[in-house]
Amino acid sequence: MNQKHLNLIIALALAGISATAGASGYRFGSQSVSSQGTAEANGAEAADASTVFANPAGLSRLEGRQFTGGVTALVPHSTYQDDGSTRFTGSPTGGQAGQDDYAPSAVAAPSLYYSHQINSRWTAGFGAFVPFGTDLDYDRDWAGRYSLTNIKLESLTLNPSLAFKLNEQHAFGFGIDLDYMKASLGQAVDVPGTIAAAQHSGTGAVLARQIAGLGGNPALLASAGDAYAGVKGKDWGVGFNLGYLFTLDENTRFGIAYRSSIKHELKGGAVWDFTTVTSDAVVNGVLQGVSRRQNSDARVELRTPETLSVNAFHQFDARWAGMADVTWSRNSRMENIDIEFLGTGEGDEVIRQQWKNTVRVSLGASYKLNDDVLLRAGIAHDNAPVRSSELRHAALPDADRNQLSFGANWKLTPTSSIDFAYSYLDFKDAYGAYTNSCNPVAVGCTGNGETTRGTWKTHMQLVGVAYNQRF
Repeated sequence: MNQKHLNLIIALALAGISATAGASGYRFGSQSVSSQGTAEANGAEAADASTVFANPAGLSRLEGRQFTGGVTALVPHSTYQDDGSTRFTGSPTGGQAGQDDYAPSAVAAPSLYYSHQINSRWTAGFGAFVPFGTDLDYDRDWAGRYSLTNIKLESLTLNPSLAFKLNEQHAFGFGIDLDYMKASLGQAVDVPGTIAAAQHSGTGAVLARQIAGLGGNPALLASAGDAYAGVKGKDWGVGFNLGYLFTLDENTRFGIAYRSSIKHELKGGAVWDFTTVTSDAVVNGVLQGVSRRQNSDARVELRTPETLSVNAFHQFDARWAGMADVTWSRNSRMENIDIEFLGTGEGDEVIRQQWKNTVRVSLGASYKLNDDVLLRAGIAHDNAPVRSSELRHAALPDADRNQLSFGANWKLTPTSSIDFAYSYLDFKDAYGAYTNSCNPVAVGCTGNGETTRGTWKTHMQLVGVAYNQRF
């Protein structure tokens, strides 16, 4: 296992950018509290300035100036049970077989939107939101530590937009997406496996002489513990989004929204820490040199998947409205990831992902309780992009999920209101048996060669609140 594998996980993380809250991959929480209340079914409603995210053409329905600011707290509960994770030699990795709540107790994501009606045809808008993220912190001695010990992924998108109302039926929208991403992660380094690889390849005697020459005890090599490595990276990417809104009559409208693929070049560095190796036999510099683990810069290029949404809204009567959304994500852009290492002479590492395209379907409704309170509810089903258990990695133990949401809008004054939303997401059990295709004795690449085999179980809750103001 070397710095290639570490930077790979960053690449996987960045590949999960998307446009649908609570969706698969690394898509984070909710980008709109009012939308969350309907399980993101209200793309054609254009209820407030957060339509910048769902469909910029919806800006054409907003009068004057409007502001929406909110925050969504994601509260996950996750467990892992190991089912025989092994080193590349086939021996057990050891460590903790069970992991409870390796995800944080809560993570909050803010959102901010603003719209300004320029005239009867043109409306400008701006959005700032979190499109994706993750924060996993496994114990350092868990059974899958050679694949991952921790990962944290943060993002922010700035989305200036413009809508044009052609007539009472047709409206168009356009936006620029400026995405900032930052990632950090850690992994255990299989020092015992490295030693076994040296012995297996015939270089064990050379390694023993080197350690003895520097004061170590080669006879105690078998008791060596793990080393650890960490990596950080960040990047800006630029894309765009489009929207179209067709108003059939005063009660019915349909929307189409598209978010482009975004090219990213993630630049970062890996740092290796052999001071955690516990055996008196080991001289850290020798092990680090023999295993070719070097602190270095790294680079990976990738394109995120684009999304296409089709949605509808219908006002049945003065109290009831219904809505629906279908979102397609082209996750198949994520195939194998080729990681480059600058100035090391090491070959690239290729990681199998082979994600599949996914579809998310949501249905929602709203009910006007009285002049001050509007109630919302919605259900959704979303597929995970992971194609099989052999391709399910510890950094993304994703699975298909169902979502149930409730929400409410409470009018404070004629020009201000508060939105509330609650969602419960239930994930299918996610079994993984991911094997690193490179191992310590392979030529032209480096890796632990581990197989992480076990089952992840997850459910989560989302709680959102937002303030709306019209000027």
